[in-house]
Amino acid sequence: MADIQGNPKQQLISELHSIAAAGDKAKLTALLSHSPSLINETAKNGWTALMYAARNGHFEIVQALLERGCDKSVTNASNQTALDIARFWGYKNITNLLANEKDELQPFFLTSQVREHENYFSRAFLDRKSEKRVDSKWLNLKQKQPTTVYILFSNLNPLVTSDDGEESFHYPKVKLCKLCYEDVKEYLGQTETTTWIFLGVELQVKSSLLPALNVKDPNEDDGLIAWFALSIDGTAADKFIQQRQGCYFLHPPFPALLQLSENEAGVIAEARSVLAWDSRYQFCPTCGSSTKLEDGGYRKSCLKEDCRSHQGIHNTCYPRVDPVVIMQVIHPDGNHCLLGRKKRFPPGKFSCLAGFVEPGETIENAVRREVEEESGVKVGHVWYVSSQPWPMPSSLMIGCIAAAVSTEIKVDNIEIEDARWFSREQVVDILNKRNQSAFAGPPQQTIAHQLMKHWIGMSANL
Repeated sequence: MADIQGNPKQQLISELHSIAAAGDKAKLTALLSHSPSLINETAKNGWTALMYAARNGHFEIVQALLERGCDKSVTNASNQTALDIARFWGYKNITNLLANEKDELQPFFLTSQVREHENYFSRAFLDRKSEKRVDSKWLNLKQKQPTTVYILFSNLNPLVTSDDGEESFHYPKVKLCKLCYEDVKEYLGQTETTTWIFLGVELQVKSSLLPALNVKDPNEDDGLIAWFALSIDGTAADKFIQQRQGCYFLHPPFPALLQLSENEAGVIAEARSVLAWDSRYQFCPTCGSSTKLEDGGYRKSCLKEDCRSHQGIHNTCYPRVDPVVIMQVIHPDGNHCLLGRKKRFPPGKFSCLAGFVEPGETIENAVRREVEEESGVKVGHVWYVSSQPWPMPSSLMIGCIAAAVSTEIKVDNIEIEDARWFSREQVVDILNKRNQSAFAGPPQQTIAHQLMKHWIGMSANL
């Protein structure tokens, strides 16, 4: 305090920060008009006026500071930006204002929704067009159009080619082999050994292609670029790759699928999950009779006419999604988190705890039950962060932060073999793959990695 009183500049900085924290726009404008160089000055904890305004939700102050050219990339002593602070406290309009890629100030009603965090396998590259799944005439037409894209699978493994010279998250990058009708037409009629799934249409119509198609009747071609997944048996797959130099079926699924681009990973999440469901449910769960795929691959129909599954709606007729909670458990001191390792993990690897949601169970209770079952640690408050499709074969990972109310660890030795409290410094080393770290973490494409990263962005001084 004495340092501030004896230093006029520090007094002005402290005054600016107090004004920003209080949300007094008139005083802020007056002070910066007199001393504009103060705008990016920091306190001892590294906080700027923008951070204080973001912390207390003062949208007009944040807007005024941005208009005057303040630096929103500055980080405080905890390595947080003003955006991190606003996002943590849930100020949606401020978050979007600070996150705007074009740095254009938008009015409140245009910035009222926070951009969702997008995990790997989550990108919506296609419009699924679910209303078209029951339109067999439209599907048959689309299958034969020259612009239609097919991706090929064998034993749930997608056909890919190497993307030489590029890497994605430290993995060699690969790309899907995108085929056309002429490439796959011989398989489409082989219903006993081939399965096709309608995936959707590209989000943006490639209008430049329409003249080349010589379209006369809009009912024959609506300009939509359709995508299909096609699964063929092993014999056909071996023959196909012999004719396609440089193409191969990508396996094993983990970690091989992490080599895809964000867009293509999102397509694979849909295609592989539906194909996996089809391969596991060849017979009707109600009566045991054979089934056939309908609705573009998104519904199974029992071939027995008097089966009960034909009456009403049955979830056994549709692709299943298995909800899984995955949680970053925080120590009561706020500076440690709980990570565990399964027996099948490589030596030294730790990750977030996870488990399936049981019938009649909320997400919050599933988190509490799984953490206590696996580690003996009791959890209180639980809050949702983000989710991730996980097509191995068809899970939905529901990412949460969980506040521990006990600290003693007692692993079950069934689900996991070890669990420990890790400090922030240790987690940063794990995330950055520093050589001096004795531990390894989950790949960057996993939601476990993102939850650990999310926690690092949280701090008691927020």
